Amino acid sequence: MRRRPLLLLPALLATCASPPVNLYTLAPVPGTPVPTARRTIELRRIGLAGYLDRSEIVRSDANYRLYVTDRDRWGESFGRMLGRVLIADLSQRLPDATVFTEAGAVSTDADLILEIDIEQFDAGAGGVVTLLAQTAIHRSGTSSATSVRSFRLTAPLTGPTAADQAATMSTLLAQLADAVARMVGEERIGSR
Repeated sequence: MRRRPLLLLPALLATCASPPVNLYTLAPVPGTPVPTARRTIELRRIGLAGYLDRSEIVRSDANYRLYVTDRDRWGESFGRMLGRVLIADLSQRLPDATVFTEAGAVSTDADLILEIDIEQFDAGAGGVVTLLAQTAIHRSGTSSATSVRSFRLTAPLTGPTAADQAATMSTLLAQLADAVARMVGEERIGSR
């Protein structure tokens, strides 16, 4: 009779094992290049609504509830990931500019400072991802913004999975990069 508990131990341990964690990332999406003067642009650390500053992927519903799962997570800090992908998106759209982030290892004097505040970036109950963001561009050495804009971008989810949400969010982030690139193109400063 002593053998029976030992035979049950592997089955008991298997039921206690936690399911694997799925890690996701946002990815750059190509856009249309915007002609600009040669300049350097520093992307400041992106401001995030507190509910987004987490490793779990967030979904919301119409009853003011947020949903997260322990299985679906971002592969890196959400704010750092947004900065990394925006740098790639902007660098592709602004081929004559050098775009870098203040949080990176490389820095130089910038002609323009770009600030972005993300107020909402999640999938809602209706199957729509919403990105609410405010952007500001400052010329180097000035404290007041030369251009400030708010954006509300939406797109339907491409499917029900976290991977679908990441793909849709990547598309919306690229649309924000399109708008920011146009803002930079409107800035009239001398070339460096």
